[in-house]
Amino acid sequence: MGEVTVTRILKRAERAGIPVRIVNGVSFIAPSLVSLGLDALNGLQMADATDLAARHHPPINPDAPAIIGQLYSREVASDVKLTLMNQYPDDHPVKLLCAAGTAQERVETLPLYELDRRDDINHLTALYVPPLARPGAFETFQDTIAHLRAPDGCPWDREQTHASLRRNLLEEVYEVLAALDAEDADALREELGDLLLQIVLHSQIAVEAGEFSMAEVIAAIDAKLKRRHPHVFGDVQVSGVAEVFANWETIKKAERADDGHGDKSALDGVPVSLPALAQAEAYGDRASRVGFDWPNVKCAGQGGRRDPRNPAGCRPQEQAEEFGDLLFSLVNTAADAD
Repeated sequence: MGEVTVTRILKRAERAGIPVRIVNGVSFIAPSLVSLGLDALNGLQMADATDLAARHHPPINPDAPAIIGQLYSREVASDVKLTLMNQYPDDHPVKLLCAAGTAQERVETLPLYELDRRDDINHLTALYVPPLARPGAFETFQDTIAHLRAPDGCPWDREQTHASLRRNLLEEVYEVLAALDAEDADALREELGDLLLQIVLHSQIAVEAGEFSMAEVIAAIDAKLKRRHPHVFGDVQVSGVAEVFANWETIKKAERADDGHGDKSALDGVPVSLPALAQAEAYGDRASRVGFDWPNVKCAGQGGRRDPRNPAGCRPQEQAEEFGDLLFSLVNTAADAD
């Protein structure tokens, strides 16, 4: 367990055609389980501290226990602590296992934030992270939604479809926006949960219909984010936000070409279901990215070429276009003045 030397020997021996016999030994896992009173088959997770230290979010289900090995220095412990704090409370009680299975074995409980304040961390140190006090894993929530949709679940939830939930989804989005506008963190936490309910419920309906799974939803957006941020996940260098936007548009154009939609307009993709003013603002934002924009608010206010209230010399179709120009100008004026 955690012996990189063994795995390297196996790989090199396989390439060279050399037979290898492994003599089993006792790893730190067995004595650690005894010290903690744990059963490894009860959802126990294993993680490498050096891997966690390099991450920004722990790949750990917080509703199940975890043992983290290779916690060999205060520096590694500090990075591990910061990664874990992206999911666990700062004062989450953890256990430090020192020299498990030896005469010097010691188990100490401490809050997570104190993890790197110890002088006795060494190559025989491991960390035990117990589950959260309340269920908080994404997988747990998915199971809850799947149960609601199951034959023994809720009659209302079982009847829902993508179409029937459309209004609910829209309302939840606006409630999130209201919490943001009110700068109310407690309300925002609650409303984000309600919005997440809609997302997971739609995904569960899709699973049952054989359309797609939540894993596919997450995989697609994760790949898209990494593809569109080569300055973070690749070797592209940027000088600032303007260059990030320019790269973003270039990457999206290449994606459209790969999908066989290279001739699509830069204005394509704005949802037709958006409220009219929000849709106009989105079109204005898209247009400004390719250089079509008024240099200032005053110029935007002069967008209408004629007074739409005066139809003189203006056919009905032209008058409607003038109304559109004026409305578009107002939207851009409001957006620039915001």
